[in-house]
Amino acid sequence: MKKTILCVDDEATILVSLKSQLKRNFGSDFGYEFAESPLEAMELIDELVDGGVKIILIVSDWLMPEMRGDDFLIDMHKKYPGIVKIMLTGQANKEAVERAQKEADLLACLQKPWDEQEFVALVREGIKLIQ
Repeated sequence: MKKTILCVDDEATILVSLKSQLKRNFGSDFGYEFAESPLEAMELIDELVDGGVKIILIVSDWLMPEMRGDDFLIDMHKKYPGIVKIMLTGQANKEAVERAQKEADLLACLQKPWDEQEFVALVREGIKLIQ
């Protein structure tokens, strides 16, 4: 079963950056999927899980047009509690982060622009939690 990391952000440039950082640091150890909205991500997760893919980690933006990242991660936690969750934000308020920590078991919240070494360390920490 291929273990996969999913990144969700409405800005394509952010997804490109996340993809290059993940591939540079983890190579082909994992599958990588990307979605430009929470609704697209929800459909993708269901399809992947139905196809036998194990989503191990979600990296999600907070401020997106359709749905905020904390709401998305809480919904995903209810459906798939074993997935590790990291939120990226340039604008999340403290209450949203605390809510995601409490209701979605959020591992961490990184501020944009993030530091690649800090991001990679958090992903490694998340991977250790599920292995």
